[in-house]
Amino acid sequence: MRTPLRPLARILSARQQGQNPDLIERENLALRHEVQREKTQGRAAARLGLMAVAFGCAYLTIGVRMGHLAASEPVEPVASAPGAEIVAQRADIVDRNGRILATNMTTYALYAHPLDMVDPKGSAQKLAAIFPELNAADLERRFTDGRRFVWVRKVLSPEQMQKVHEIGDPGLLFGPREMRLYPNGPLLAHVLGGYSFGAEGVHSAEVIGTAGIEKAMDARLRDPAQAGQPLELSIDLSVQAAVEEILGAGITMMNAKGGAAIIMDVRTGELIALASAPTFDPNDRPVPLVSKDAEASDSPLFNRAVQGVYELGSTFKIFAAAQAMELGLVGPDTMVDANAPMQWGKHKIKEFEGKNYGPLLSVTDVIAKSSNVGTAHIALMIGPLRQQAFLKSLGFFDPLPLELIEAPGAKPLIPKKWPEIVTITTSYGHGMSASPMHLAAAYAAIANGGIYVKPTLIKQNGPARGVRVMSEQVSADARAMLRGVVTHGTASMAEVPGYEVGGKTGTADKPKRSGGYYKDKVINTFASMFPASNPRYVVIVTLDEPVNTMGPIPRRTAGWTAVPVAAEVIRRIAPLLGLRPVVEPAPQTALTAARN
Repeated sequence: MRTPLRPLARILSARQQGQNPDLIERENLALRHEVQREKTQGRAAARLGLMAVAFGCAYLTIGVRMGHLAASEPVEPVASAPGAEIVAQRADIVDRNGRILATNMTTYALYAHPLDMVDPKGSAQKLAAIFPELNAADLERRFTDGRRFVWVRKVLSPEQMQKVHEIGDPGLLFGPREMRLYPNGPLLAHVLGGYSFGAEGVHSAEVIGTAGIEKAMDARLRDPAQAGQPLELSIDLSVQAAVEEILGAGITMMNAKGGAAIIMDVRTGELIALASAPTFDPNDRPVPLVSKDAEASDSPLFNRAVQGVYELGSTFKIFAAAQAMELGLVGPDTMVDANAPMQWGKHKIKEFEGKNYGPLLSVTDVIAKSSNVGTAHIALMIGPLRQQAFLKSLGFFDPLPLELIEAPGAKPLIPKKWPEIVTITTSYGHGMSASPMHLAAAYAAIANGGIYVKPTLIKQNGPARGVRVMSEQVSADARAMLRGVVTHGTASMAEVPGYEVGGKTGTADKPKRSGGYYKDKVINTFASMFPASNPRYVVIVTLDEPVNTMGPIPRRTAGWTAVPVAAEVIRRIAPLLGLRPVVEPAPQTALTAARN
């Protein structure tokens, strides 16, 4: 209830006493104002207290957030939508003994916020001094054209990072990321391939494969469920190192343009070593050649063992002999026509250097002496259709399903038509082209008892299942012929005491890009296996344009170039593979009776 300003009783009493009634009204009004003032002051005090608490909480929150930001690395905002997060983890790659071939290493990327930079011009000049590949003028333009974000360098070494720190510009920032590291440098470069960055932000980057097994097995290596399980290869790092060293030395000694070497387990299909030269360092992968005049094989990125599709010459002759024996057309001692030259229509089939091994040679001697004419007559017994079917069963008509991204593109070059003259030339490795890897798989079928197994770079747990392409007896007879090539044939330099090497040489003229063949350039191959009586491994060595100049005259045949290199490979790797040398019994004709 409000107190009235002019209460009637007091007004009447005041008038009776001769007092002024207005004083009563002013007194009551003053009392009312005092009460209202006290209420207003209480409400104001409460509001001010509430505002003080609110501002205190706000400033405390800002302070905590600023402290957190100052203590953390700068990052870009990341969308919360599914799939927006960058997955940077990648599994290691190891050899068959668990030694690291490829792994991940934490590094830092350098980027800039130009709007926060104090001295864009000076910083650009200092960065160009630290990173010679960067252009100071270009950096300055990018720092001053209004951009909010600029990548400077995707990978930094610790030394480079320290030098950037010393520039002291607050607009230069670092972001952590993982990079791929190949601790063995150029070793196994063509198998590993290389990497690059896919989706990336300042806080992380996606590591993806760009070549070799890194790209072929990219999904497996990036699978989060298998990130802790390394990819085990069939490669033996010690054997690989020895093969690459010998191949490089052989290329230099034989004045070759390049070369390739393959070591394959004939039972499992595992590739123990795979080398191609010239090579490169996958840590600093070179750019592909772009010149129109350059050949693909001119680039160190070119894998000659897999991508190189060549005419493999006389290494094919054993396939004709093996198929003819499988069909029951001939035996190892069957005599065939070897009278050279051989006229077939308008074509003349000759022997190397115009020799004539005729009139007759046994099938064994056809292989040992590498007779073109003798092989041609064997091929004609087989016929075109059966020859094609046999070569197809050995994998020569299709790309190999090898775990390298380059393998599907290495398709053999097959003649469009297959008349009898093609049957003849194909029997001694001309007119049809395939890779050294195709040759390794085919020779493994001869070596392991007649089973074709596909080569693989992944470690296996036991012998592989394959398709039988010849009988065990034919396989044994073919191996004996290949052993004869080394003991008394064209590959005498391949003899490695205690390891019973068998193999076949192949010398093929190198084709011109414009058509025809070079007269002084060849592709030489030696396809071998050891020990020949019970082979464990196939060894293929191919040299591009070799010339042996260590004698009085230059020599370009495989027996003088690829064979010595392969022999040294076998001599070095056999002990590494756990094979002990076995002393072969001397032939009876070499024994001498003695009396005490």
